[in-house]
Amino acid sequence: MKKFRKVLDGLTTSSPVNPGGSPGCGSAAGTPSAAPTPRELEIQETLMSEHFQICKTVRHGFPYQPTALAFDPVQKILAIGSRSGGIRILGRPGVDCHSQHESGAAVLQMQFLINEGALVTACADDTLHLWSLRQRLPAILHSLKFNRERITFCHLPFQSKWLYVGTERGNTHIVNIESFILSGYVIMWNKAIELSTKTHPGPVVHLSDSPKDEGKLLIGFESGTIVMWDLRAKRADFRIYYDEAIHSVSWHHEGRQFMCSHSDGSLSMWNMRNTAKPFQVTFPHGKTQRDGRKESCKPILKVEYKTSRNSSEAFVIFSGGLSYDKAGRRPTLTIMHGKAITVLEMDYPIVDFMVLCETPYLNEVQEPYAVVVLLEKDFVVVDLTQSNFPIFENPYPMDVHESPVTCTAYFADCPPDIIPVLYSIGAKHKKTGYSHKEWPVSGGTWTVGSQTYPEIIITGHADGSIKFWDATAITLQMLYKLKTSKVFEKPKTGDMGRSADLVEEDPYAVQMISWCPQSRIFCVVGISAHVILYRFSKHDANTIITSLELRLQCEMEDVISPSDTENTPCFSDPSGHSPQPQPPSPRSNTPDSVRDSIPCLKVKDRMIRMPPGYQAELVVQLLWVDGEPPQQITCLDLNSAYGLLALGNCNGLAVVDYLQKTILLCMSTLELYGSADPFQRLTRSPRKNRQSTSGLTELSDNQVSLDLERSKSPTSAPYTPSLHNDPRGTGEPVSNLRSCHYSPVFYLLDNESRENSFSRSRSSSVSSIDRETKEAVTTLQFAESYGRKSDSLPTPCLWVGTSLGLVLIIPMSIPTDEQERQEDPVTVAPTGTVLMLKGSVLRFGFLDCGGALINSPYEVWRDQHAPDDPDRPRKRKLVNFSPSSSQEACGDGHLAVVCSERQAKVFYMPSQACLYVHNITESSFVLRADVVSVSNSVCLACFCANGHIMILSLPSLRPLLDVSYLPLTDMRIARTFCFTNGGQALYLCSPTEIQRITYSQEMCVNLQETLGELFTPIETPEAQNRGFLKGFFGGNAQTFDREELFGEASAGKASRSLAQHIPGQGGIEGMKAAAGGVVGDLARARIALDERGQRLGELEERTALMMTSAETFSKHAHELMLKCKDKKWYQF
Repeated sequence: MKKFRKVLDGLTTSSPVNPGGSPGCGSAAGTPSAAPTPRELEIQETLMSEHFQICKTVRHGFPYQPTALAFDPVQKILAIGSRSGGIRILGRPGVDCHSQHESGAAVLQMQFLINEGALVTACADDTLHLWSLRQRLPAILHSLKFNRERITFCHLPFQSKWLYVGTERGNTHIVNIESFILSGYVIMWNKAIELSTKTHPGPVVHLSDSPKDEGKLLIGFESGTIVMWDLRAKRADFRIYYDEAIHSVSWHHEGRQFMCSHSDGSLSMWNMRNTAKPFQVTFPHGKTQRDGRKESCKPILKVEYKTSRNSSEAFVIFSGGLSYDKAGRRPTLTIMHGKAITVLEMDYPIVDFMVLCETPYLNEVQEPYAVVVLLEKDFVVVDLTQSNFPIFENPYPMDVHESPVTCTAYFADCPPDIIPVLYSIGAKHKKTGYSHKEWPVSGGTWTVGSQTYPEIIITGHADGSIKFWDATAITLQMLYKLKTSKVFEKPKTGDMGRSADLVEEDPYAVQMISWCPQSRIFCVVGISAHVILYRFSKHDANTIITSLELRLQCEMEDVISPSDTENTPCFSDPSGHSPQPQPPSPRSNTPDSVRDSIPCLKVKDRMIRMPPGYQAELVVQLLWVDGEPPQQITCLDLNSAYGLLALGNCNGLAVVDYLQKTILLCMSTLELYGSADPFQRLTRSPRKNRQSTSGLTELSDNQVSLDLERSKSPTSAPYTPSLHNDPRGTGEPVSNLRSCHYSPVFYLLDNESRENSFSRSRSSSVSSIDRETKEAVTTLQFAESYGRKSDSLPTPCLWVGTSLGLVLIIPMSIPTDEQERQEDPVTVAPTGTVLMLKGSVLRFGFLDCGGALINSPYEVWRDQHAPDDPDRPRKRKLVNFSPSSSQEACGDGHLAVVCSERQAKVFYMPSQACLYVHNITESSFVLRADVVSVSNSVCLACFCANGHIMILSLPSLRPLLDVSYLPLTDMRIARTFCFTNGGQALYLCSPTEIQRITYSQEMCVNLQETLGELFTPIETPEAQNRGFLKGFFGGNAQTFDREELFGEASAGKASRSLAQHIPGQGGIEGMKAAAGGVVGDLARARIALDERGQRLGELEERTALMMTSAETFSKHAHELMLKCKDKKWYQF
């Protein structure tokens, strides 16, 4: 039970000019501020610290910088390794698991223990890891760290527990998979090659056992040397010395011949009967030149040689091998089937590929049915069963990064009808030509949990596209794609001048989005200082897009002119980062002075046919003014019940009536204060400030860490730093106020001064004049509130937060009748009401006096282009909209939660008394804050630049959680991190992947139930009957006993200094505790049976020993009896 004081309506409180951090509003959470004659009001806060816990749930998208590929042909699951040490394991839709090596070393190679529920990974730090996949979250059982040699290749024969490991020195070691201990059996490079050879053969690039005889191991060295090693005799059967370097080797299933791919683009075929030279050498893509020589070709990095029952011709599939003279050709995968050669061009370089076959046995006809191709930025599966080789439709969301993601939004508990509607519209635009067969990676099991609710993720992209994703449960499926660039005319080649200074490459890049799921109204803010408003319709329409243009600039020059500051060398840009003005773009041919009253992009001014879905209705663009480009939009809010749209930037605020297509308000930030300006500042015309905005869309591969402790701008060293963090803490003169700092959103978009660290200026190197004039609007929200202390009833208001920590409340008068709303003007009247916080204001939230969240009013969706129904005329249906003219008297008021980058406060309205205040951080600053619903209650969730995630109770602002989740936060995460209801959040963890997390303890506990099972008990298919003749003439491979050959008894122990065994965290006991569900029960039963079998075996051995001992005793007793039979008693 939490009590706090509520101030009576109309009672006086601290002046708006007085800082909120007064002694009555201390930093301790839960300390009510002193107020005259308060009365008690009880609010029961149900959220406690035990309700919160941070854990990752699922990762979506394409694995960033992939390096390796593996497939289990029995379980039908696939693994992808990455350069950062990540592993993605994929099965049927819903079976998608991400694990991470703690070392972060790149994954070089992976091998499944086929149908055993385990995976071996070889990493760049020369460590082997054994992963258990028998639980929903994979765990490492064993690790083996090589100390003196670098791992280059691994091979695990089917149904074998001995792993062959090739190294950079040319040696081959053997590891026991069960114990993860090196065998004493080693194939040294100098024993493998002939003694007369004077050069080192190079690293091991291939290892494979002969399909004909498992006792023969084929070793391929990089230099072109191939050795067939007899494991039993410990000698080489034959050696091949080829002139060209080898990249890969592939066997024919009968084991009589094999194929090699080489660095000169050739394929060589070798017969086991005659290894003196290859019986065939081909250059698949090399043409014969006039002099008879083949033209030089690129290396063939990998080749697969597979046979099929239905055809006498084998499949030869390889990557690379194109001739060098074909510059600009895309990477290719070539499929050779008999005389037919098919070249498949890929969009990105090929990292690896695998041919999927019907059988796991290498000595059987392979029957290939698909090729999995892992590209640098895509994942493709080709159907081999059809002659035109179509690709399968990928069920995983691998195209999140189709265009770089620039912003995200996450909506939980959406209206249930919105997902089917978006899917039905988006399905009409899906690509065709896919294979009709079932997706071949179909392993694992997954079921939708019982406690699911509709979730939607929206991503904005650099090319101006918007993607709606169904994120229900743990899946991600694209519903609908919207292209905002279609609203604008395509710029001509020589007509890029006016937008060149503002945007170099991506003029349509999405900067932020605002969506009302109930009314289905959607707003997009673009980087070219434009806002597009969309309405949803199930019908196509022919419409003309309305365009509104705004001059959102300060133009009053009665006190200060630009020349007063531009010639002062120590003055920097208002953002406090870079003192040097940026030169104009070279693509710009128009002088800056000529550019006036023109937008950056030209909206289509003709009738446009719009398909069903989201249809553009209104475009608002900021204009160039006197050669100065428009400043980027920093915040946006729309309200469907009011029919209003508000936007702000560093110059001021604009309010647009999108029903009447008119501009209601367009004022600078200082003009909004009027006489209530706490600093009594004077307006001046801003200096020309051109921005380079490529940073928004530049999701660099190199993550830029945030320097969290820097407190000064790079340009501030010669100048005296500010002595006060809070400009409102004392009665300092205006000239000593610290520099204004913009909100995180504004900072991220102000890339003119992009640095190598994510820190903002906290110095005083900026002139006080610049500092005071440039006050950015950082957040906006429409709400039913009180614009004045004297108000007795709530009215529609716009809450405005600025970069100086000031909050303005602007009341509005909106007609209630639908006809009047279309015709009568909306009145917007700034009142000068000001509240104060430390740091840029980030978020508003509103609670009633019972502590429940007050939802914003909205309009119920109606299809404006649907056919008219005379019986049911379409009227606006508003929810939670209670204008003062019709609302009953209500004296309860409400609570306003305001969060800035350093502080959170709870105000009581209409008296504007500060009830609670909490200083969130001193050493860092908040990047993202949201008022969210969790466990049938409300809290304030914050994400800081130092990687901390904090949860505060509402309204008392008690800290409930403070976890250092991301020690180093980069720009990408800062742009895309967002919270949502239900205890969930997401961010872009790499340029291609979305990471979802939960901060709800209940969801963390139930996470195992929502994830898919990676391992399903399946009987291993039986090997085909080879027949008497094949078994007799094909060698006696079945008698090969690796245990006898590689075990400690015969091979001895390996050197301890060669490799170090590291026990994993996921041992048998951990696996027992982690396993859950049916598969877990089966795994536990199997473990119990194994243990029981082991005990029974030990008992049987002891019984046999006892029987042997008894027989020996009986024999000796009988011999003694015979010996003593005829002796007299005195002879003893």
